[in-house]
Amino acid sequence: MNERRKAAGGVDLSQLTINKETVKVKKPTNNFKRFLRQWDIQLMVIPALIVIFIFSYIPMYGVLTAFKNYNIIKGFMDSPWVGFKYFEQFFNSPDFSRVMRNTVIVSLLKFFIGFPAPILLALMLNEVRHMFFKRFVQTVSYLPYFLSWVIVAGFFTSMLATDNGSVNIALEKANLINEPINFLSVPEYFWTILITANVWKDIGFASIVYLAAIAGVDPHLYEAAEMDGASKFKQMFLITVPSIMPVIIIFMILAMGNLLNAGFEDILLLGVNPLLREVTDVLDTYVYRTGIQNGRYAYATAIGLFKAVISVGMLILANYFARRSGNSLW
Repeated sequence: MNERRKAAGGVDLSQLTINKETVKVKKPTNNFKRFLRQWDIQLMVIPALIVIFIFSYIPMYGVLTAFKNYNIIKGFMDSPWVGFKYFEQFFNSPDFSRVMRNTVIVSLLKFFIGFPAPILLALMLNEVRHMFFKRFVQTVSYLPYFLSWVIVAGFFTSMLATDNGSVNIALEKANLINEPINFLSVPEYFWTILITANVWKDIGFASIVYLAAIAGVDPHLYEAAEMDGASKFKQMFLITVPSIMPVIIIFMILAMGNLLNAGFEDILLLGVNPLLREVTDVLDTYVYRTGIQNGRYAYATAIGLFKAVISVGMLILANYFARRSGNSLW
């Protein structure tokens, strides 16, 4: 066998020897030494770290307010400890079931409708070959993202108004209604209006990330699939979606961590009517009303801390399951 290898110009592996003195095993780089080599680059991060420390970490000391009977006159340090009193008050409150129900429902609606919407938009825009039309749709779709919720809420309020509202006028012209409907006073319509406003505002900007991920897909995969007779629809779901799945999973993990963030500005501005209180009371608006308007700072802090703990737990759990697919935050 060895003679055949030599005759064929091969190498006899049995005769190979390794010079241990010349072979050097590369040791892992020391992080501190790497930091010293990149000191000029690392200095650029220091201002951001200082800002994060001042505005994100130092205020975390204030969560102890949830365990104190906070009094403005006595101050933070002199207020007496009460333990889990305010947590128990919230759990036993008659508002607890309503607030948690609204929070979970609105969060799930935003997740199951708002999360896949930009993915679908990116997939459809990727198939558009007319560049002018594609850029026009991209510009029109992500422009609302840069508008504040005050403007967006005012736009939807005027559009749904009973007097000269475009929606009521269109429904009357189509003979679908006999008299104008005050949509922002009917609880059954509020969640639909809220989700529609959120999707309209965020769909374009979020799709930019997925379009960038799609641009990185190897075009030879599409050529091979087209030669095999795969339609555009099959190429989309058999090549494009699996190729951008790591990006989708990362954004899904972040969305799971924010699942209890049902919204604040959008609900507060669109749900100003007291008749909508039964469907607009979520954790964020409830904390604002009890803490800022009613002055129950410790009670509101306890609710906010409860929400934060649940959100962190869901983030860790989502990252744990995503790690099995090889894509996770850590």
